[in-house]
Amino acid sequence: SPSDYAGNCSQFFINVGKANKDVLPREAPQRQQLLLEALECLRIPGTQINRENAEVLGWLVCDLAGEYIRSSGGTLLKGLSQCGSFLPEQEEAIRDVLSSGNTTFGPPAAWSAFTLSELSGLIPVLDPSILQQIPK
Repeated sequence: SPSDYAGNCSQFFINVGKANKDVLPREAPQRQQLLLEALECLRIPGTQINRENAEVLGWLVCDLAGEYIRSSGGTLLKGLSQCGSFLPEQEEAIRDVLSSGNTTFGPPAAWSAFTLSELSGLIPVLDPSILQQIPK
């Protein structure tokens, strides 16, 4: 429990983020409870998550709603690329963020092979409008 970490609950969530996410299935209520506790612990104002908090969350970023993904811009993309699967609202949010071009990766028309490697876990959610912009 985060309360066992005597005021340093972020250390608890760093440890959770390093644990095997498959122990708790995505639909498990405990997994959603962990996310809620993490967001409260980190005192995240609104829905914007910075890079430092994204690192603390670890695989819990995989459970963030689309509004967090949109509000956080590209901050969550690397973490999200490790998730494996997404809910439809998350997929839509990822596409919105990537097509905006307002990320460290820039617009799809400027992506390189390195960028595609960094975002490889997100390639399945890209739609034709994004894929057509990527240089051959």
